[in-house]
This record gives sequence, structure tokens and C-alpha cells, in this order.
Amino acid sequence: MAQDAGIATPAVTDGEGVRRRDFINIAAVSAAGVGGLATLYPLISQMAPSADVLAESSAEVDVSQVQPGQAIKRVFRKQPLFVRNLTPKEIAEANAVDVATLRDPQTLAQRTKPGHQNWLITMGVCTHLGCVPLGAGEGEPKGEFGGYFCPCHGSQYDTAARIRKGPAPKNLEVPPYEFTSDTIVKIG
Repeated sequence: MAQDAGIATPAVTDGEGVRRRDFINIAAVSAAGVGGLATLYPLISQMAPSADVLAESSAEVDVSQVQPGQAIKRVFRKQPLFVRNLTPKEIAEANAVDVATLRDPQTLAQRTKPGHQNWLITMGVCTHLGCVPLGAGEGEPKGEFGGYFCPCHGSQYDTAARIRKGPAPKNLEVPPYEFTSDTIVKIG
């Protein structure tokens, strides 16, 4: 035994003590890693959408009964959805607007699908504070621009559901959708 300042320490001549310590460290880190994964997996997997949420992630809407100039309300992901069949006059009014003057510049073509420019599908939630705008129902006020009017704080949208007046910062949201036939729209 070597002595240093009166303290006896064992002399290590072979690497067996180092190898044993390395094995114990590797085993401990591995066990901690497996334990960490076993703890994190349930926490992460519980954030995945449940079966009822996945079932509501898409919806089909039959638009065969919606006449030009009419709009219908549906529920999509527990929020109102507006489906509007624009008249040729409403399409012309929307296309006549100088996009550069809009707060959230988008053309009608950017908000509709090619070949279905008369169908405007938007979420019915005002982008200001989440109220439901009026204008989709029969006899509801549509505001100065003929689209939608939010009664909470006075935001007004045009026939393309673009914000034109009031505190709302953005246009009504267009959800992802596609036409599966001439009369059926799959939303989501």
C-alpha cells in the first residue's frame, strides 16, 4: 500500500477496478434512460387525439339545396361553419375590390377552389374575440359590405368574408376542404 500524508490508499495495478466502475455507470445510465422513456411515453401518448375527436376531424356537407345568395350554418369541430353560394353579382363585387386596400389581403380566388368560385366556405368565428358573426341566416344583418356582421364589436366582412371594417385583424378562416362531387364538400 502506498501512503500519502498518512492516508493509506490501495495501489491499482490492473484496470479491473476501472472496468467495473464503467460497467456500473453504463448500467445506471441505461436504467435511468429506460425509466425516463417509460415515464414520458404515457405523458406524450395521452396528448394524442381521442377516437371521438378523430371522428369529428372531418365532415361532409351536402350543398345541393343551397340556392345562389343563400348561406347555411353547420358545426365543424364544435365551431360554426358558414357555407355560402355566392351570386354572380357577389362574385363581381368581391373581385372588384382592390386587394391592396384590405387589412388581410386575399382575392376571392385564394379563398375558394378552382371551378367552384361561387362556394365560399369559412369558419363562423370572428377573428377579433371569437364571436359568431351574423349574415348566414335568413334575415340576419350582413353589414355594409354584404357579407357578415359581428354584433359583439362591429367587425364587418365583405361577400368574400374578408375583414373590411372594425377591430378584427384577419379575414374569416377558410378551413381545408375539397369537393368530392358537385354537391358534396368534405371539410377537414
